[in-house]
Amino acid sequence: MLWSSNLQGIQIPGSIEKLIISLFVDDTTVYLGQNDSFDQLTGILATWCKVSKVKFNVGKTEIIPIGSKDFHDRVCTTRRMKLDDPPIPNHIHIAKDGEAVQIIGTFIGNAIDNAEPWTPILEKIDENLEQWQSSHPMLKGKQLIVQMIVGGCTQFLTKVQGMPKHIETRLMNTIRNFIWDRVRSPPVSLELL
Repeated sequence: MLWSSNLQGIQIPGSIEKLIISLFVDDTTVYLGQNDSFDQLTGILATWCKVSKVKFNVGKTEIIPIGSKDFHDRVCTTRRMKLDDPPIPNHIHIAKDGEAVQIIGTFIGNAIDNAEPWTPILEKIDENLEQWQSSHPMLKGKQLIVQMIVGGCTQFLTKVQGMPKHIETRLMNTIRNFIWDRVRSPPVSLELL
């Protein structure tokens, strides 16, 4: 229904097709172009839900304005993509500049701090390593714990968003402290280990 609609989506240079929808399991991301109407989109979704007998979770809808800073500010202030559009309902969240929105594990937004998504991950790693430290594991056990905890918690986000250098440095210090029980001069370098 979206493909055959009047919605333009976003034209990506070098691509033949417009970008209008991305589906992953039960998550749907819709891309509206500057001349598209949010009201028209909600009408299409309502029809689709009625025909397919599926309920669309409008409460989880997030809007990230893409374009110029003036456009971002106007959408956030007026709650309209175009001035002649009806306002976007108040229960739908519109991300302001600097505010990250999580979409399928990635954090997207305008002028966001790339380190922000790492804070809860670092806290989780610290908590888990502290818990494991209380069992006094041997060196080989610590190696496996680091691979499981640090590797497991960081792999996906690093792949989809990259890891800022200061986060990498912080993790290396966390690993070093865990392996050597916070000894200031470890007997073996982390690289050799």
